[in-house]
Amino acid sequence: MSKAVVNLTAGPEDPEAATIAYLVATAGQANGREVLIFATKEAVLLGMTGGPETVAAEGRPALAELATPFAAAGGTVYQCPVCFTSRGLDEAALLPNARVAGGAALWEWIGADDVPVFSY
Repeated sequence: MSKAVVNLTAGPEDPEAATIAYLVATAGQANGREVLIFATKEAVLLGMTGGPETVAAEGRPALAELATPFAAAGGTVYQCPVCFTSRGLDEAALLPNARVAGGAALWEWIGADDVPVFSY
């Protein structure tokens, strides 16, 4: 299966960017790709229990309506360790498909494949 990475820096402060990132991620899954979201900066808040429920962009689906099928289709969220720690977040509150993982884990996941990256 081919892969894709969605690099997400936007969190609840930019619901449009966060929603578009999940729309692109779920579209990739629908097209047969294994998709990983690499959450940095404020986006780490979305990988926490209740995080997706904080985002709704007018005229677009609520983020929770996208995050649930993303996870159900095997989507994974890597939470930037620096961003996670600097916000005082607790690993016990991570969503089931999220984990704290940095650049080394991201490169391991990518492997030797040519993987497209979409940034939001």
